[in-house]
Amino acid sequence: MKRYEQFPHTADIGVRVFGKDLKELFGNAAFAMFDIIADLEGMTGETTETINVEAADREGLLVAWLDELLYLFYTKQLIFYRFDIHELSDTALRASAIGRPVATNRNRLKTEIKAATYSDLTIKKTAEGYSVEVIFDV
Repeated sequence: MKRYEQFPHTADIGVRVFGKDLKELFGNAAFAMFDIIADLEGMTGETTETINVEAADREGLLVAWLDELLYLFYTKQLIFYRFDIHELSDTALRASAIGRPVATNRNRLKTEIKAATYSDLTIKKTAEGYSVEVIFDV
């Protein structure tokens, strides 16, 4: 199963994300976002950040997760390439994000993402697992 695919969206970037379960879906959504931000090919990392987020529902939790990762990207200057979801419920997530400092990888940066949006955001159960379309404000 592919992780994600991009689709055209006026003035923003849209991705359709897939996962065999919700943990994989959330991890693949984060990977898709950072794959748009930077070239992740062959990246290895030495920095791990622990992330805990809560929200009222699954969709809100996905946006909170992605926005927290963006916050860490901009404030701690870290490019993440691997995401380990340790615990996930409809309202809470505990995960680790592994990456490396932007300083040594500035040449890998591609696209600035400002935020994940709620635009048409619905997590769907499919025959293969789960999918979601996420629109990123660029």
